[in-house]
Amino acid sequence: MIEIVIDTASDMEAVDAQEAGVSLVSMQVRFGDEEFSDGFDLSKKQFYDRLIESDELPQTSQINEYRWAEKLSDVVEKGNEALVITLSSKLSGTYNCAVKAAKKFGKNVRVVDSLNASIGERVLLDYALRIINGGGSLEETAAELDSAKSRVQVLALLDTLKYLKKGGRISTVAAIAGGLLSIKPVISIVKGEVKLVGKAMGSKKGNNLLMQLVEKCGGIDFDMPYALAYSGTNGEVLEKYKTDSEHLWKGRADDIPTYVIGSTIGTHVGPGAIGVSFFAKK
Repeated sequence: MIEIVIDTASDMEAVDAQEAGVSLVSMQVRFGDEEFSDGFDLSKKQFYDRLIESDELPQTSQINEYRWAEKLSDVVEKGNEALVITLSSKLSGTYNCAVKAAKKFGKNVRVVDSLNASIGERVLLDYALRIINGGGSLEETAAELDSAKSRVQVLALLDTLKYLKKGGRISTVAAIAGGLLSIKPVISIVKGEVKLVGKAMGSKKGNNLLMQLVEKCGGIDFDMPYALAYSGTNGEVLEKYKTDSEHLWKGRADDIPTYVIGSTIGTHVGPGAIGVSFFAKK
């Protein structure tokens, strides 16, 4: 049996992981002197409540080699093989630590660098489950994920520049100017790294820009997994986007999987962001 092991940067909830037979390994989130296991003793609501109240950004730490080895040992001792999917190696050392741990278990473990995070990592996981449930071997599944992951697109419209400023990714002047002009930036994960790919004046134009960028990526392959997500504790902004972008989904996707962005990406985008992830058409 193949067991998928994935980090909580995928924003998969523990209850969903249990239902799918997926093992979660938690990232660590630190607010000041307090450290939490992401998704286990710190829910997404608790994370955003703390993020809004905190003057400083929380720190997220990679999953070290020891913790990966501990989890993989549990999998292999049950007689299973392990397919490990991690967030982008360009964003964290988690992938490299998983690779080091996997060497102890030989052919029983394969590690895939998603070159993504959040729902980009999640749709790759959903594809892996589809392959395995269809009878794919460990080697076949890992090879197919490595081949297909370059088609995974993630686009997110941010509500505020505040958290990018806090993280030192933009200047205070740019953040103030952006706030005064109601600029809504759109970010993407490009070749494993977070990039600014567009800016719009106001939410309506931001939603339009997001739709344009989806089409610019080549359009959505509806035969593959896809998802929407929002950050914070209120999903109203996402419902507005779904209404505005109805032409993208109508007749193709009656039920769109929707998730909440967690701490790994939520730390930098803050509440009020909306995101879409999909496999671009070939």
